[in-house]
Amino acid sequence: MLSYRHAFHAGNHADVLKHFVFAQTLAYFNQKESNYWVVDTHAGAGLYALESEFAQKNAEWENGIFKTVKSANLTPELKQFIELIQLLNGFETAKNTVLKTYPGSPKIAEYFLRARDKLRLFELHPADHKILLENFAQQSRQTKIEMLDGFAGIKACLPPPTKRAVVLIDPPYEMKDDYQRVVACIKDSLARFASGTYIIWYPLLQRPEPLQMVDKLKNLNRNNWLDVTLSIEEPSQDGFGMFGSGLFIINPPWTLPNTLGDNMPVLRDILALDANANFTLSHQIS
Repeated sequence: MLSYRHAFHAGNHADVLKHFVFAQTLAYFNQKESNYWVVDTHAGAGLYALESEFAQKNAEWENGIFKTVKSANLTPELKQFIELIQLLNGFETAKNTVLKTYPGSPKIAEYFLRARDKLRLFELHPADHKILLENFAQQSRQTKIEMLDGFAGIKACLPPPTKRAVVLIDPPYEMKDDYQRVVACIKDSLARFASGTYIIWYPLLQRPEPLQMVDKLKNLNRNNWLDVTLSIEEPSQDGFGMFGSGLFIINPPWTLPNTLGDNMPVLRDILALDANANFTLSHQIS
């Protein structure tokens, strides 16, 4: 099933959380001289025009990245993140708050990677794969893009020759078995490359599968994980819809708990749609 297009949701609250944490992780990896790989199993189109028909349909970015850019109460880390989004819009200063595009994880990774690092992108949807290629038209040997199911493609990437890697796993969860596929993917990946940093995004829904998946992921690596969630509103009375999202990270940077402890209250207040907005943060880091 290939109906999901992230362009409908680009720049929403889930993207802000996911990409803020992703950027913090890549910045941490850059503190060491040794090179590393970034693997994105569900890369999407890589860059999204916020004035497009897709993005304008629900305008989810208005309650996500737009509110964050407009906020006057940003922490230093959130200011740096917003400056990155503005830079990738082609703005020379941080004063311009009228965003034209929103960068997906491939473009954020491209910004952080140094010449000696590698980027591996997988996208199965033919339309998004075509756009992804166009957005990396100047693709160098540093970047490899494949129209392939990322759950399968990741196997050829692990372990990377560098023995350092950040893996982002962000499926659409259109099918219930995506939750089981994530667990199976992480189990296999840890057997191939136990020391990698794995970032798994998941939706907060009024159904048990997301949190059941997180429990299973904890059991795969009991000693080194972090789990963060952000709820922006009270779940709907009809039981449908995503009211927040979360990230489960295996082998996270040791600095990440304190960073998120400082920033999650601010993100909650910025992105809240009602008084029920909240966040959770738990971790076990050896």
